[in-house]
Amino acid sequence: MLNRMATLLIVEDDALLRDALAGQLGPLGWDIATATNVEQARSALQNQAVDGVILDLGLPGGDGLDVLTWARAHISGLPVLILTARDGIEDRVRGLNSGADDYLTKPFDMLELQARVQAMLRRARQPAFQQANAGPSTTVGELQLDHGLRQATLGGEPLDLTQREWELLELLVHRAGEVVTRDDVLAAWHASPPEPGQSSAALNSNALEVYVHRLRKKLDASPLSIRNIRGLGYMLEKP
Repeated sequence: MLNRMATLLIVEDDALLRDALAGQLGPLGWDIATATNVEQARSALQNQAVDGVILDLGLPGGDGLDVLTWARAHISGLPVLILTARDGIEDRVRGLNSGADDYLTKPFDMLELQARVQAMLRRARQPAFQQANAGPSTTVGELQLDHGLRQATLGGEPLDLTQREWELLELLVHRAGEVVTRDDVLAAWHASPPEPGQSSAALNSNALEVYVHRLRKKLDASPLSIRNIRGLGYMLEKP
């Protein structure tokens, strides 16, 4: 149980599921608000204080990702859990890269959903999380990423990055100190538009090695390093 009443916004157009979620989550101590489409969801976020969102993607009047994109632009640090029938890896990567804190596919276990929502709201209350979400930028040592402009600076000097190098660096920074698998990177690349003159077929493990090598050279002047974790992937080591 949380220490105080929190308001959860459930964005779901299926009335039976929406009522079931409200019926199961409400008695746990959460105040429940609901929306059935994109317009209602935005209105709810604009007109009341919301501590977290459970978001379906297949909504009338637009995609749930439209709600997520709007929320990320207007409400810093709002915890969002995507609950959807879209279970493809590209869908999951697209949702997480768009700013979702968690992603759960239907059908699901209600106890697991409850645990994920509790964990999500606990993380949102941690000082480190609040500091990280204070603005549209991330800093690791001398490296700073402006996610809105998709630009990086190292020691105050801009880094010249290609689209794929930026996406790789952003993923490594987001999970600094953790292993990022090759599949994670390739899935993120395939879920985004190709670079000019490049086909998606060109994105493979060999291409990834090339991009990692280029990125390492561009970080040479800093204490940051990209470590190769044999058989698993890569990790950005914090200074």
